[in-house]
Amino acid sequence: MKRLLVAAGLLAAVSTSAFAGDVSGKLVLYTSQPNADAQATVDAFSALYPDVEVDWVRDGTTKVMAKLRAEFEAGAPKPDVLLIADRVTMEGLKKEGRLMAHEGADVSAYDPAIMDTDKTYFSTKLITTGIMYNTNAPMKPTSYKDLLKADARDKLAMPSPLTSGAATIHMTALTSNPDLGWAFYEGLADQGANPKGGNGGTYKAIAGGEKLYGFVVDFLPIREKLKGAPVEFVFPEEGVSAVTEPVAILSTAQNTTAAKAFVDFLISEDGQKLAASQGYLPAHPGVQAPEGFPARDQIKLMAFDPAEALEKDQANKMKFTEIFGG
Repeated sequence: MKRLLVAAGLLAAVSTSAFAGDVSGKLVLYTSQPNADAQATVDAFSALYPDVEVDWVRDGTTKVMAKLRAEFEAGAPKPDVLLIADRVTMEGLKKEGRLMAHEGADVSAYDPAIMDTDKTYFSTKLITTGIMYNTNAPMKPTSYKDLLKADARDKLAMPSPLTSGAATIHMTALTSNPDLGWAFYEGLADQGANPKGGNGGTYKAIAGGEKLYGFVVDFLPIREKLKGAPVEFVFPEEGVSAVTEPVAILSTAQNTTAAKAFVDFLISEDGQKLAASQGYLPAHPGVQAPEGFPARDQIKLMAFDPAEALEKDQANKMKFTEIFGG
């Protein structure tokens, strides 16, 4: 209820914001946001641009992309705007020439490391992956290497990079770190880790005490801790990886004016406040983080090159399979 009231107040605030231009017509959005978040995002945009009819389709990133690929094959892609989980997928679309640059987008306040230098896609939030542990665990980890200690043996839960995009990016970031590398994942296998499924299953296993430590996206334990769950989320000393939920305009967009307005809204301070009201860490460093999160300047992001990650994606997943099995 508190989040709904915050979002409602934000809608009232953004409806008076000074977004210029005559924006109207139909806007087609494909997104992987959860349904409630997608509806809140569309509602906030519509409060600014009541003459735009937003038609949105929501599913997981994999299914959204399968649908879009089928439309590419048929020569009839429908969306104007794509709002999905990860930059690696956007890099693939960019490489294929599927994305339109939005040169006028103002990203001056943002960390250049999370934005495409060619302005074909734009990070809208930071969904980080770090360490989660059950508060009944004997060890309180502060480093990824703590998970290789005896206390964590046979007590690890992890989402699989073969299932989760966030887990794929996390694996890429950690194995690219010279102090961790693939030796770290081999160490996790020696510890009895059996990565499977997505973040939700990992959260449940650790919160329920079946396992005690693991990797998970930040908002699950941070939100549930506020409700009394016996969990903690750690931003390790080495840093965290991040899914940035980028937004992009397709090169085949029919309503580019509305599409640009949608992008501009999401990366504006008002759009970032909406993300925070939904319980996510805003990508904009000047927007306050939600309850339970440290300040943005206290969070260290691990180095991540989406273009390199795209190039190495299949090889990385094959290496992962060799270590843990299919």
